[in-house]
This record gives sequence, structure tokens and C-alpha cells, in this order.
Amino acid sequence: MPAAEPDVGGGVTGSAARTAAARTAAGGTGGVGAGGVGVVGQRLRVPKMAELVSADLRQRIVRGELVEGQALPTEALLVEQYGVSRPTLREALRILEAESLIMVRRGAGGGARVQTPSPQVAARYAGLVLEHRGTTVADVWEARLYLEPPVAGLLARRRTRADLSLLRAALERHGADPAETVRLHNDFHALVVRLAGNETLELLIGMLREIVDRATWSAVESDLGTPVQADTERATIRAHHALVDLLEERDAAGAQALWRRHLRAGAAYLDGGGRNAAALDLLA
Repeated sequence: MPAAEPDVGGGVTGSAARTAAARTAAGGTGGVGAGGVGVVGQRLRVPKMAELVSADLRQRIVRGELVEGQALPTEALLVEQYGVSRPTLREALRILEAESLIMVRRGAGGGARVQTPSPQVAARYAGLVLEHRGTTVADVWEARLYLEPPVAGLLARRRTRADLSLLRAALERHGADPAETVRLHNDFHALVVRLAGNETLELLIGMLREIVDRATWSAVESDLGTPVQADTERATIRAHHALVDLLEERDAAGAQALWRRHLRAGAAYLDGGGRNAAALDLLA
């Protein structure tokens, strides 16, 4: 844990930085020093104390030492523990707040509370990067079609009786009001991916699904209660039931093929009027 406030332009590692700077000055940048030996050192950037404090807290959050919703110690206590000034501590907290790792309430009774890393936050930033690049909805669908169907096959090979029970319980909740049904269908897709047991694929597919859902919700909402939406709803329920049957039979190839057809049908339904060809617009 950092223990001292840095000098202006120096920092707690100031001597090391000065040594590195002296070596650079003696040998030049990328040149040859005495005896013809190439210079291996380079000028180092000394981290600000606020960055060191935020890094320490970030590490504690990611490692689970600080848990979701937990209140951080008071400002006065953190200042004492880290040996920094109040402005430095506040800058560190602003860094973590910008990363959505804490939520800060100002005023009387306020303070900072921990927020663990969230797939929704990751999806939001990924969506902004893709939107900046002019990525289309169809491009995101294509990535999802490469990743998600094989996960259904993976689950067919790995599934347990408990997994099948969870999936069938989810199916029983289908058929509520139209808006709720859309959410339940998305939850079913998320459950299939989660039960497959690969954390990396769960994060990546979840991000893609979140981006697609945000980009297409207005189209889905406008169709709620229409005959087209009702037909799509019935086809979706049939596909979900068929998938669970294939999972029970451990038919990996069949499950993968079915899930690919199901996702393609979903993409085609949402492409009415060529909407998938449009660039992402997540800020509207």
C-alpha cells in the first residue's frame, strides 16, 4: 500500500526515476554508451500517487477483498491509511468511479460503495468502440452467429440433470406478456451459455447479445402484440423446447445446428426494412 505523498515532479520512486533519467542522459536515447554497449534504459514515467491508490483499491475489488455494495472507509480514514492528501484521495476515487468500480454519493450520509466489474459496463464500452468504427448491426450478429451456436453443442456434451431442470424451469416461464416474454427469451439464451461452463465465451457472447438487444429494442418494441411478433414468439418457443430435447439426448451436432438456425431466424426477423445494415446507434 502506498505510504507517502509524492514530491512535485518526483514521487515515491523519484530516486529510481532520477537514476533512469541520468542513464538516458549519459547514453542518449537508443544510442551507444561507453565501450560500445547499447543503452538499455529509457526514461520512465513516475505514476501519480492517485494512480497508485486507485490501483491498490482496484486490485482489492477485482480479487474480491472488497465485495459488491461494501462501503469504503471514510475519507479521513483512507487519507490516514494511504498517507495521502484529501485531493489525492478524491482523484483516486474519481478514477475508480469513472471505471464503474465504485459509486460515490456526495453530501451528508454519502460515501463510496464498491461495484464489482460488470459485463454490462464492458458491453457499453465495447458498443461505443464499435459505434465509433461505424460497425453495423449485421456485423455484430455475424460475430454472435460464430460464437453462440457451438456453445449449444458444448452444453450438449457437458450438461447435467440439474442443467436440464434449470432449462425446463425457464421454459415454463415463457408465455407471459409480450415485453416480458422478450426478456425471458434473452434470459434463456444467457442461461444456455452460462451452463456450458466457459467464462470467456459467456462474457463475449453476453456483450454481443447486450449490444444487439440495445440496437434493436425499438424495432422489437414496435412489433409487440402484432401477428408477426406472435408468429415469431411461437417459433421461438418451439426452438427453445427442441434445444432442451437435443441437450437431453446429448446430440451436440443437432443442438449446434438448431441454435444456428434459430439465431439466423432472429437476425432475419430484426432485419425488417434492412435495419441490420444500419450502423450501430447506441447513443440515441
